[in-house]
Amino acid sequence: MNFEIDGKQGYAFTGGRTLDPSKPSVMFVHGAAMDHTVWALPTRYFVRHGYNVLSVDLPGHGRSEGAPAATLSDAADWVIRLLHAAGLERTALVGHSMGSLVALEAAARHPDQVRALVLIGSAVPMAVTDALLSNAQADDHMAIDMLTIWGYSRGAQLGGNETPGMWMVGGTMRLLERSAPGILYNDLNACNEYRHGMDSAKQVQCPTMLILGDEDMMTPPVRGKDIAGAIPDSRIVLLKSSGHSLMSEKPDAVLDALIEIV
Repeated sequence: MNFEIDGKQGYAFTGGRTLDPSKPSVMFVHGAAMDHTVWALPTRYFVRHGYNVLSVDLPGHGRSEGAPAATLSDAADWVIRLLHAAGLERTALVGHSMGSLVALEAAARHPDQVRALVLIGSAVPMAVTDALLSNAQADDHMAIDMLTIWGYSRGAQLGGNETPGMWMVGGTMRLLERSAPGILYNDLNACNEYRHGMDSAKQVQCPTMLILGDEDMMTPPVRGKDIAGAIPDSRIVLLKSSGHSLMSEKPDAVLDALIEIV
C-alpha cells in the first residue's frame, strides 16, 4: 500500500488488508539496503491474527520513492509520519540491524506513538569498518560479499535453511544487489555516524525486547546487552548458533519471541 509522505510515495506491505484504527498495530523496519520482504513470516502471522501490519520500505528502498534518509533520526521521523499517513496513532515497532536503530530512535523521539519496541541484531554504537565503507562508497560488489559473509553464522554458510531448497546467503546477496547505487553506502554511513544511541535508549518508555544471535559478528550480543541495560523495561532473547541474519537463520524462534511482546 502506498502512502503520501512529504510529497513522495512511501510503501508499506499491509498483507492486502484494510487498516483498522481500532485494532492493534505493528510496524517492521528493515536493515541496510534491504526492503520489506525480509519480514515475510512475521507479517503474514500478524495479519492473519487481526493486527494492522505495516512492513515499510524506507525512502529510496524497495517501492518507496525519494532519496534515502541521510541520518537515522530522519528515518525515525519518516516512519512515524508513515504511521500517521496510514491513519494509525500507536504501534509496536520492530527493527533489524540498521532498522533497529531507526526503531530505537523513533521510540525515543515519539514515545506516545510506540507501545512496544523490538530490536533485532542491534548494537550501539553500530560501527562499520573502513574497508566495508570504502567498498560500499565505490559500489564495489566486495561490500555485498563482506556483508553476506559476516552476516551469517558458520553453520548457515553451509546451508541449513528451514525452507528446503532455499539458500540463505544467496538470497541476502541478491536482495542487496537489487538496491540502487549509493543506497548501501548511505545506510552504512548513517549507522556509523549514529552517536547518541545510548542517550536515546535511556529515553525509551515502552516495554522492549532485544533478539540477539550468539554468533553475531556484525552486532555482537554484548553490545545489545549494553542497550538493554539502558532501557528500564527491557529483556533479552539470545538465540543459539545464530548470526546477524536472524529472520533467515531462526525464523520460528524470532516469530515466537515477537508474539510474546507484540
